[in-house]
Amino acid sequence: MSSSDRSQAVGVKTYEVRTYGCQMNVHDSERLSGLLEDAGYVRAPEGSDGDADVVVFNTCAVRENADNKLYGNLGHLAPMKTKRPGMQIAVGGCLAQKDRDTIVKRAPWVDVVFGTHNIGKLPVLLERARVQEEAQVEIAESLEAFPSTLPTRRESAYAAWVSISVGCNNTCTFCIVPALRGKEKDRRPGDILAEVEALVAEGVSEITLLGQNVNAYGSDIGDREAFSKLLRACGTIDGLERVRFTSPHPRDFTDDVIAAMAETPNAMPQLHMPLQSGSDTVLKAMRRSYRQERYLGIIEKVRAAIPHAAITTDIIVGFPGETEEDFEQTLHVVREARFAQAFTFQYSKRPGTPAATMENQIPKEVVQARYERLVALQEEISWDENKKQLGRTFELMVAEGEGRKDGATHRLSGRAPDNRLVHFTKPEQEVRPGDVVTVEITYAAPHHLLAEGPVLDVRRTRAGAAWEKRNAAEAAKPAGVLLGLPKIGVPAPLPVATGSGCGCD
Repeated sequence: MSSSDRSQAVGVKTYEVRTYGCQMNVHDSERLSGLLEDAGYVRAPEGSDGDADVVVFNTCAVRENADNKLYGNLGHLAPMKTKRPGMQIAVGGCLAQKDRDTIVKRAPWVDVVFGTHNIGKLPVLLERARVQEEAQVEIAESLEAFPSTLPTRRESAYAAWVSISVGCNNTCTFCIVPALRGKEKDRRPGDILAEVEALVAEGVSEITLLGQNVNAYGSDIGDREAFSKLLRACGTIDGLERVRFTSPHPRDFTDDVIAAMAETPNAMPQLHMPLQSGSDTVLKAMRRSYRQERYLGIIEKVRAAIPHAAITTDIIVGFPGETEEDFEQTLHVVREARFAQAFTFQYSKRPGTPAATMENQIPKEVVQARYERLVALQEEISWDENKKQLGRTFELMVAEGEGRKDGATHRLSGRAPDNRLVHFTKPEQEVRPGDVVTVEITYAAPHHLLAEGPVLDVRRTRAGAAWEKRNAAEAAKPAGVLLGLPKIGVPAPLPVATGSGCGCD
């Protein structure tokens, strides 16, 4: 008996949400899940692979071959839907915002298409499609309601995203996100802090402030220091142990933000700041409103204020017109900045972006060779920077599902304050995700650290208790299936990866 048959036997409809793309999409999918559960659906069992009453695709228009992957997945579901009358398929997110009617033309078995601005309409559109027996395509041109006002089904009991703004005012020539997400719209500080306080009351001990350009927060409400004030205000919330944010833009990275990071006790010593290129010529062609000197100046100030800060970045290799000299400038910045990790992307055309029609597109073999050189350099630096952690003592927040080999190695995994991933020896005392352990680092690899000795201390937390309570409650419900990007909550450090993206990735 399929999961759908089992659910219908007890009068319950199931859903599955598949997520692609950036943290903003992941957070939106938590809202979509919350909306569906509020409407009476339950999450389909893990491994259902489309065997649900409603399957929702939350799409990305930035990732390479995003449209081909979507239509391939939709094609896989077509025969399943034919065999099971009543099944519904919905497509939302950035690709839906961009392609609109094209989706239903190419995949006429899709029931609902909705955009980035009206995710709150999903249950209504599904019901309308069911009653009218025809596809519903509804794409709002501007934000109807801030996503954080919608119900949510968070993937972590101990850590949470908190969206502080949506949209982007930049015009980077490689990025289509502003056209799909719209102009920046900021939430009121009081609403943000009220959400953070409510999350902490539920047991959350770590939050990540989220925005397309998170430190541009305040431009919509007329306060250039609004973001630093928000960081400091988070520092006054009792029970909130860790505050992070992603992703900032170098243009908006001001000294008051650095001071707030250094002076706010629960602001973590971690910064992800997209570089994209180290060449002033390429940065100008990208319409990135900073230059190499400005970027390195920010890094220097952050390191002076927060000596142990781990800094990560995004870099695009092979942007149209990039010369060998331009690429060498990127390598220079990587050597100077000494990033803990980097997301490295090979440039590829994105329809609808100015860069897609630029002259001097770089041959694939040249891009590949440069990419390999950059990866090799960053791997060396990442390893060197991790070796500097040997002998240091860290407080780790125990994570859920971070270490793929934890079961075989009898280890657990956690995140250091600077967000480095640390695998540690499982202590005799029970520890739960959200609890905090103290360990000493004994081994370094390019992308993780090991603490092979005994755990020095275990601190059971409200967050761990919240995880335990939630797990007990979930055990009484039908098993769940994770979203497409499984590590909601404590965001993973950004690894070296192939693909193409923008600063909001």
